[in-house]
Amino acid sequence: MLEVKGYKDLLKKENLRNTKHRNSILEVIEQCGQPITADSIYLKLKEQGVSISLSTVYRVLDTLIGKGLVVKTSVTDENKGLYEINSMEHKHHLLCVKCRKMLSVDGCPLEDYERELEQKLGFSIKGHRLEMFGLCDKCKDGDT
Repeated sequence: MLEVKGYKDLLKKENLRNTKHRNSILEVIEQCGQPITADSIYLKLKEQGVSISLSTVYRVLDTLIGKGLVVKTSVTDENKGLYEINSMEHKHHLLCVKCRKMLSVDGCPLEDYERELEQKLGFSIKGHRLEMFGLCDKCKDGDT
């Protein structure tokens, strides 16, 4: 986990001022351990006694995304964004449509298919997104 000094160096590297709001938002995202909504970030900050508005949370997130420090994934069924620290790892997630639990998928199941498409169509693929929705073990068994 990054420490506050780590955030300071990270922000400085991207020519961003080290502010309480930026540090607090990065800390909440990292502590969550999985992608989190802006609303949830806001509520967690309020619980911690941080004086911040929801619009400020969105502005800071936009800035952090613009500098590549945070990545945003859209949840298509809710039209909400989920935010996570950009660990520079290529990741995919499975999202439970009932309890909203999110699981990370190790590795990329699309790498071979990407190469096949590039060779077959002469297309240079620069990235992709894989969104999978379903029921986690607990919800599938009716425990939730």
